[in-house]
Amino acid sequence: MEQLENLNVVAQELLVTPDQLKAELPVPDDVRHQIREARRNVRNILDGTDHRLLVIVGPCSIHDVGAAEDYARRLKDLSVELAPSLFIVMRAYFEKPRTTVGWKGLVNDPFLNGTFHIEEGIRIARRLLLRIAQFSLPLSTEALDPISPQYLQDLIAWSAIGARTTESQTHREMASGLSSPVGFKNGTDGSLDVAINALQSVSKPHRFLGINQSGQVSIIHTRGNAAAHVVLRGGHLGPNYGRDNIAQCERALASAGLQRNIMIDCSHANSGKDPFQQPVVARDVAAQIKAGNRSIMGLMLESNINAGNQQLADDLSKLAYGVSVTDPCIDWATTADLLRELSTDLAGILRKRLRSGAKPDAA
Repeated sequence: MEQLENLNVVAQELLVTPDQLKAELPVPDDVRHQIREARRNVRNILDGTDHRLLVIVGPCSIHDVGAAEDYARRLKDLSVELAPSLFIVMRAYFEKPRTTVGWKGLVNDPFLNGTFHIEEGIRIARRLLLRIAQFSLPLSTEALDPISPQYLQDLIAWSAIGARTTESQTHREMASGLSSPVGFKNGTDGSLDVAINALQSVSKPHRFLGINQSGQVSIIHTRGNAAAHVVLRGGHLGPNYGRDNIAQCERALASAGLQRNIMIDCSHANSGKDPFQQPVVARDVAAQIKAGNRSIMGLMLESNINAGNQQLADDLSKLAYGVSVTDPCIDWATTADLLRELSTDLAGILRKRLRSGAKPDAA
């Protein structure tokens, strides 16, 4: 009989089920409480009942679990220091979307050598998330593969849908069922339409094919995710964090009947892919908040222990410690100084913004 299926499939491997992995690496009760509280804090910031600025900060992607844990310990201490004005969440990005080819992240290729031991990658990622969560440090990630959230989402306080996938119906459906608040980035061309459409979609119930905790293919029914917002990251035509851009986004959200919640990604096209421009973007955004803006509720920063980035090499022992292998980052000292500066500059303004009343509705 002539074969009609799997003509380009070389092999298929069975993967550990979410239930099995969670039994192997369970979430302690105290960590469960911390994650629920972190998600509640983010929702309160979105609702305007928590005055703090949400800051998503950390490596562009994690490739070295030891360096990631080192970074997390530093960030935890800083987050406690700045907690009165900033709610800090660490980036723990394990999957990287690629325009063409390249390293696809720790989950897909945990040994950075093209061997693609995905099951071990999921296990390494979950183990690291558990260790960091036990520091009482909230975590964020990009929800890229529609299956992986079943293995990791219970440890995540905030999720992102990236610029390449914001327009994807699959990712909108998936995000409608995520347990964490979620930010949708504008498209890579800088347009707002895809993000606005995504926010309208994700808030509604969906039904789609996926897997359940036992690994069975299932029809997933979601209630919709009300804790979603836009993330401005710039585009092909340049940055979009300026006052006019923010005003345009506010009008688009209001026109669509959506709450005016805007996060600014200080990296990517907003910084011209120059990591040392990230503080410039952050300070401009802080100036807008000081001038009375009430729609900006958060910032994203790409930060690592050491600045810049590096290429993957065949000899992994030659990789510099704490330096990104994907997008270039600002270093720890710059990060800590910038966040302290933002905290000092905005503390009084943010509290006053809360006292003046809850965030205005879309209408």
